Formats: sequence, structure tokens, C-alpha cells
Amino acid sequence: MPAPCRLSPLTLGLSLLMGASLASAATTTLPELSVTAEREDDDPRAKEVSTATRTATPVRYVPQAIDTVKTRNVLDYGNDSLGKALEGIPNVSSGADTRFDSVRIRGFEASNDFYLDGIRDDSQYIRDLHNIERVEVLKGPAAVLYGRGSQGGIINRVSKAPEHGRRSTLEAQGGSQDLRSLYADLSADPSDTVSLRLNLGNQDANSFRDGVDGSRQLFAPSLSWQVTPDLNWLVQYEYSRYNRTPDRGIPGVNGRPADVGRSTTYGDIQRDYIDDRAQSLRSRLNYQVNDTWQVRHTLGLFKLDSEFDNTYLTGYNASNQTVTRQRWQQDLNTRNLFNTLEAEGDFLTLGLEHKLLLGLEFGNQRRDPTLYTAAAVSAGGRPVPSLGLYDPDRSQQHNGRMVVSSNNHTVVDSRGLYLQDQIRLNEQWQILAGVRFDQFEVETTNKVRNLSEKQDSNTTSPRLGVVYTPWRDHSFYASWSKTFAPVGGGLIGITPGAPGNTNETGPELTRQKEVGVKSDWFDERLTTTLAIYELELYNRRTRDANNPEITLLSGLQRSRGIELTATGNIVGNWYVRGGIGLQDATVVKDNNGLEGNRINDVAKRNGSLFVTWKPQLGWYAETGLTLVGERYADNQNTTVLPGYGRWDALAGFRTRDWDVRAALSNIADKTYYSSATSAAQIQVGDPRSLVVTGTYSF
Repeated sequence: MPAPCRLSPLTLGLSLLMGASLASAATTTLPELSVTAEREDDDPRAKEVSTATRTATPVRYVPQAIDTVKTRNVLDYGNDSLGKALEGIPNVSSGADTRFDSVRIRGFEASNDFYLDGIRDDSQYIRDLHNIERVEVLKGPAAVLYGRGSQGGIINRVSKAPEHGRRSTLEAQGGSQDLRSLYADLSADPSDTVSLRLNLGNQDANSFRDGVDGSRQLFAPSLSWQVTPDLNWLVQYEYSRYNRTPDRGIPGVNGRPADVGRSTTYGDIQRDYIDDRAQSLRSRLNYQVNDTWQVRHTLGLFKLDSEFDNTYLTGYNASNQTVTRQRWQQDLNTRNLFNTLEAEGDFLTLGLEHKLLLGLEFGNQRRDPTLYTAAAVSAGGRPVPSLGLYDPDRSQQHNGRMVVSSNNHTVVDSRGLYLQDQIRLNEQWQILAGVRFDQFEVETTNKVRNLSEKQDSNTTSPRLGVVYTPWRDHSFYASWSKTFAPVGGGLIGITPGAPGNTNETGPELTRQKEVGVKSDWFDERLTTTLAIYELELYNRRTRDANNPEITLLSGLQRSRGIELTATGNIVGNWYVRGGIGLQDATVVKDNNGLEGNRINDVAKRNGSLFVTWKPQLGWYAETGLTLVGERYADNQNTTVLPGYGRWDALAGFRTRDWDVRAALSNIADKTYYSSATSAAQIQVGDPRSLVVTGTYSF
């Protein structure tokens, strides 16, 4: 196993930076934050998001669907992964197992479209949610502001930042499967110009899956310094570690998940592990030039060191009812550096109000994976033992020789220039128009074969939207947007010499048409969004049916759907959050036998509804349903994951300083299947579980 975690030099550097900031703090005063007991009735009129436009814009004036999840609503149930946090959001589905986060939005893969405070975070690991305030899901292409990818949308985690006057909290949690955690969210205001915040903690848990467990650590300090009345500096650092047992689930048998106990596993629980150590350092300087213009500079540095040794199932052999397995090891190092300069301003021209955003982004990414696999018998190795499907003897280990399968070094350089204008024509009409120009270069060196190849592409990504507000409480909108996915731009890297690397006919492209209406109800206490869309991934790479060595950009995948979401206060102390989505995501054109198939891991309908009764103090409670329709585990549509409904509930009592709550998940203890990475690897959903949380604020 890897050595115990140690705080990195970045942590020490941030501590020194905080000390220097305190020593030189100016006399400018940070705005005071009035803190009362937390309530659910966030005022929809004041609700703004930055993910969709990179400016503070009311949700109702964004001509695109966007969903927001508050992490406190999912952590209370013991859910600590993005896949579980986003479960139930209309037309969003999890494709994750225990290796890394994976999500589909509107039928399309978004596993490389994760962002942290607007900075690309596309490495393969499990993200920690304890330092996250909320998660914003922008649906549909977002290349106009974020560059490559985002066929179905992007997922932006908004971290916890210092707030002047904020109280500190200590939180302990315990529950089923030996869950135990202790976290602190500490705040301090050393002066009128400096605010500090520190999130740190530890979590340990076993699992209902035999031999599977995990341990997390988090250390996340941040500083906000009002250097002058017009200049603010926000510095945030995060170190997270997640050491766990990998679990690839169960196989499909005869078109359905295998009829085995939900605790059944097929890995090597004595030796298997994954150890992710992620660090992020982010700096944002915001300078208010005058009453209408501001300039901001954002710098993001991310580093991931990940190791694993994983013996996992690869298929089912019906002749002897055994599960075949393979063993892999990996040593992965990634480093992302992004540098963004933006200017934002308001002005009038010809009687029209404009909010203009001009941005310039430079990115440099490196990825160094070294993979080892079990040596073939012909090369002096030993086979990886198969296990019985119904009674696996996991003591059967592979102890043969491991050999290098690949050792690559990839460097990506990206440059983007974007321009966006939010135009207010009058009290009823607004227009959002934007365009981005991208240069993308990827170079991979295969160290085993001593072979290197470089590819580059230049792309323009537009977006156009219009918002019509004929009545005060209802805004109708329509939008069109486009994005691109160059070779080597997803899981960064290419295979040097592979015929599919060519960019002669351009990257894969995605376009979306969307119309909808965003409304306020009950004196603006409740907000709803109704959206209808068509999303097409064209120029899809497929192999020539007559010559597999030739790659054609002739494939087409299409998703059409409708979504309805609602959140807010209904009456008195009653609140609601939830939504429903209907979608049809299919392969329209393909050269490899998939034409007409549904896209894997995508349900035709899903949704959730949670009803909460929450006075400002005293007793409170909520209950909710999460519904997911049947899906296919694979694009070949050979194995079906049955649909399911899960019933959860929570009850608690709080005073000004104390909050104690208990949450029960999957009350009916139904067996269900949450996701699949293939027909041979299906994830089993959690059984009934109880989590008790206690929070003290001071």
C-alpha cells in the first residue's frame, strides 16, 4: 500500500501566504454577512448562477436549463459521490463505479466535463464533496465559454469560500456499514479586510459489498483579502485523499443482472486498492475598475497522483457458470494548469443595455499513465483465476508476473478567446450571443515503442439565445449552441500511429436546439423550469465496415427530451425540490451494427421529488422518491438494468447552535442497479441504511 499521506509543499506555501497577507492587510472593510439559522426558502428573485454565463445572472434570464444541487441535501444521507448527488436530476444519469466519477447528461458522456469553480477538472478520480457548497449542472453544449467537450453539458462544483461574519461548525456522522466521519468547517476574521476558512476532516466506511471499504481525508484552507476597496484576492487550496477497494460490480447473465446476492464481489479483496491523492490551488483576483467594469484573473493548478492494483471481472462463461477476470495495475500522474483573464462591463449603446464579457484562456495539461497487466502464459505468466458466479472463492489470487502494457506521456496545450454579450432590448426582450475561438494541440509519446505523434485543431463555437418575458413571473426562451470534441481532448492523449487520429475532416461536433419557460409562483417563492430540446452528436467517429483501419466521421447520435423541475417554498414551512425528465437517446447512424440502438446507461424517464417541512428552529423532516426507468448496460443493448424507485426520509431537531438529524435511505430495502460500465460490470445500489449526523455551530 502507498505511504501515509503527508501535507504537500503547496499546503505550507498557502500557510505562509496567509501569514504574509495578515501582516500587510489594508484598512478596507469586507462586507458583513448576517448569519441566522439556515432556512430552505432561498429567495428565487436573488438566485443567480455563474456557470451558464460566467457572470452573475438570474437563472430566469439564462436561455438554457441549469439545475443546482446543494451538497448539504445529499451529505445528510451519507451520499458522498457526484453520481449519487446528481441521481434523480431530470435526464442526468450516473455511469460511475468505484474508480472515478462518470455522468451522462441528456444521453451523452460528461465524464471529462467536470469543473471546479469554473476551472476544468477532467482527471479520473472520485471527487470529495465536503468542501463543496453546491453543484451546478448546465445542460447542453457549453464550448462557447469552456472550450472542448460538453456534448451533454458540464458539471461545475462551487467550493466553500470565506464569508465575513460566518459561524464555524463541527460535524460528526455515523451510520450503517460502519460509516464514521468527523469534519470541521472553521471561519475566522483576523481583520476587517481578511477572512479565512478551513474545511478538514476524515471519513471511514465499509460497504454492503464483501471486502469493500474506503477512507477519505480532506484539508482545504482558503483566504479572501480585500486588498483595496476595488481589489479582492481569493486563494483556495484543497488536498483530498481517497484510499479504497475497487469494485466493478456483478455481470449480466441472459440479458439481466446476475441473480446473486447484492454483497457478492469478484475482486481480490486482500490486495486490490485505489489510492487517489488530489491537490488543487486556485487564485482569483477581481479588480473593480469603476462602477460598470471589472477585470478578473483566475489561475488554477491541479495535480493528481493515483495508483491502483485491480483484479476485476471481464465476463461470464455460461458453460461452467464462472466469471472471467483480468488484473491491471496503474501509476497515474496528471497536472493541469489553466490561466484565465476576463473583462466584464455594462454599457449603453443606441438605447440598448449590454453586459459584455471578453475572456482569454490558456491551458497546459500533462498526463502520465503507466499500465501493467498480467503476463501471458506464452510469455511465462500465469492466468488470472476465474471464480464461480454464485459462490466465488476470492482466495484465488493471481500471483504471476506483471508486465508493462503501456507507458505514455501526453501534453495538451489549449488556447481560447471568447466574447459574450447579454443585450437587454427592453423590459420584455433579452438576447444572449457568444462565440469562442479555440486552438487545441495534443502530443503523446509512447515510451515503450519510442513513438510520438502530435495533432492539432482550430474550432469556432457559437451560442445564441433569446429570452421573452411577457409577464413578470414567466420568461420564455429559445437557444442554439454548438460544441466540439477533438482527437485526444476527452481522456487526454492519443495512440501514436493509430489511423483514427486524423483530424482532416474535423472533430466530432454537437449541436443543441432548446426552448423552454422559467416561471415564478406563489409570490415568487417557487420556481419552475420546463425545457424541450434536441441534441445531436454528429461527425461521430466510426470504423469503416469494410476496412476497420479506416475511421469515418459519419456517425450520428441524437437525444430528444423534455424536462420539468421545481424548487422553493409552497406554503408556510413546506418546501419542495425535484423534477421529471423524458428522453429518447439513440444511435441514428453507425457503421458497426449499433444503428437504432439506445445509448447505454440512459433511462427514457427519471426524476425525483422531495418534500420538506422545515421551520427556522425546532423539529423538521423530509421525505422523497427517486425514480429511474430501465436502461441498457451496453450500447449493444444486450443487457437490461431494471427501473427502480427508492424512498428516502430524514428527520431532525435544531437550535441556534445544535442540529441533530437521522436519515434513512432505501426504506423499502429494494434491490436495484444504479449504473453499469458494461454488460459485464453492473453496480448494485445501496440497501436500506441509516445515517445520524450531529452539527455544532459556534
